[in-house]
Amino acid sequence: MTSVWESLTIDAEDPARLARWWAEALGYQVVHERPDGVEIRGAAPRTPAIVFVPVADGKTARNRLHLDLRPADQEAEVERLVDMGARHVDVGRDDPGWTMLADPEGNEFRVLRQRDLAG
Repeated sequence: MTSVWESLTIDAEDPARLARWWAEALGYQVVHERPDGVEIRGAAPRTPAIVFVPVADGKTARNRLHLDLRPADQEAEVERLVDMGARHVDVGRDDPGWTMLADPEGNEFRVLRQRDLAG
C-alpha cells in the first residue's frame, strides 16, 4: 500500500493574494477559498493541490522545501515571474541549471533550465 500526494500546504500572511499569485504563475485555478485557507489546482480534481493557510507571523528563515519549475524557456519565464512580483534570491549557491527566485512573501523556488533531451 502506498500514499497519494494530495497537496502541499504553504503558510501565508495573505493566503488569498499568494494563492492567486501562484495560480497565475502555474496556470492553476482557485478551487476553494475560505477564511482558513485557499486551495489551487491545475485542473480539479487533478492533484497535487497547493493550499495556502493563514499565519500571523511572516517568513523568517530560508525554506527547507521549495518548488522547482521547469519551463520551456527559462529566461523568458524568469522575466515573466519577476514582472509578476517575484525577486531574485541569493542562497549562496550558483548553478547554471537554475535561477532562484522568491514569491511575494519570500518563499524561495527554482526555475530550472530546459531539460536536455539528447542526454
